[in-house]
Amino acid sequence: MRSSNKRSRNKNNRNRPNTVGNVVNRVFDSSGPEGKVRGTPQQIIDKYNQLARDAQLSNDRVNAENFQQHAEHYMRLLSEAQREQDARREQQEREQDARREQQERENRDRQAQRDADRPQRQDQDEPSQFSNDPADAPQPDVIDTSDDSNDSGLVETPEAKAEEKPKKPRAPRKPRKKPEPKAEEAQATPDAAE
Repeated sequence: MRSSNKRSRNKNNRNRPNTVGNVVNRVFDSSGPEGKVRGTPQQIIDKYNQLARDAQLSNDRVNAENFQQHAEHYMRLLSEAQREQDARREQQEREQDARREQQERENRDRQAQRDADRPQRQDQDEPSQFSNDPADAPQPDVIDTSDDSNDSGLVETPEAKAEEKPKKPRAPRKPRKKPEPKAEEAQATPDAAE
């Protein structure tokens, strides 16, 4: 049994959306009285207009009219596509302008809100007795009761007291004792002396 894949491979069976860009730049195969004419709508219009002029020069009014009708068909197709394209462009421009205006309006609203909040923030910056942050509360004065004449303003720590004690000078090292000769070496030495 044969597969039904032939149908899906057919180029004419594809589902293509007919968009404006497709019509203006699309390549058409036009079957005219003189055979097929292939090209974009503008190229086909030019070709049929040339064929109509040639037919008029040879006094063939029927073919000249036929070529002009073919050219007119593609002119209508092209002009409608261009009109749709212009309408879409204008619509996009209007949408962009509306978006831009909306954005500007939002920016102005945000700026107005910031400006309205600014005086309140300045009031909050001033210290208040009712503030929740202890750092913002009024601080008491510190009274210095130390009697030290060389007070540096630092707190004494046990480490600092340990450094103040004078260190004892280190005792010089004792020289090493020479190792005593072993018994065998002691015997060898007197023999050598004799």
